Amino acid sequence: MPADVLASLTDLPGVADAVDRARTSVDAILWDRPIRSHASEVVAASRMRGAWASAAIDGAEVRPDALVAGDALDDSPIGRVVAAALALQSEIPRQVDLIGRAPLQALSRLHAVASTGFAVDDARGRLRTDDVADDPLRLGLLPDAATASARMMALASLLTRPTSAPALVVAAIAHAEVAVVRPFAWGSGLVARSMTRLVLAARGVDPDGLTVPEAGLFAAGRTTYAAALTGYASGSAEGVAQWLVLHADTVRVGADESRRIMTDLV
Repeated sequence: MPADVLASLTDLPGVADAVDRARTSVDAILWDRPIRSHASEVVAASRMRGAWASAAIDGAEVRPDALVAGDALDDSPIGRVVAAALALQSEIPRQVDLIGRAPLQALSRLHAVASTGFAVDDARGRLRTDDVADDPLRLGLLPDAATASARMMALASLLTRPTSAPALVVAAIAHAEVAVVRPFAWGSGLVARSMTRLVLAARGVDPDGLTVPEAGLFAAGRTTYAAALTGYASGSAEGVAQWLVLHADTVRVGADESRRIMTDLV
């Protein structure tokens, strides 16, 4: 019987408390009657804000009002990244049933959607075969293609294996592995951030996508986000804990964003 390698991560310093705070905040949103009564509008706004934040983290920041109006979706490099982030938000719900039983297929589909117009057709949805990948967060050291492939296979195994680890920890590991390994030549960061939403939806934490975890990352800042991923990549207990705590905190802040959405709606 394979070991439950994720279970012990909750014992790292600060992780259990951060996960508990995040889960409490998300649960409060799921049980909030006004939000539930406007669920479709909140979900639509969550996807819009999530796409805006994820694109901005990669350097494609536009005015939020321009995104809402559609003016930001031009053929400029920034406009195309924003469009890719929006397309991913629409694709996430379609992969909820697949991520737990065929994670590599779900990951491939997410990348195929995101990389339209950025990669040739033969490369869309396919792991890179060389040692070149975009690096908007300037994470630095890139695992070679063989290592990247092996780590994605290992991640797929983790996502299909039973675990007692909280879903927030599973989502954090899925996010960090894709972000750090950069298995695709382009767009791994966008796909990594979509993994948080996807895993939390699939594991019942936020099944409808009411919260905006990407907004939490944007609020933390690119420098903090990149430093936490670098810490995770080091493999040290301290570095992994730093990432897990930051990820949980951004999910908590993303739950608060749902309340701001609700305020704007009413």
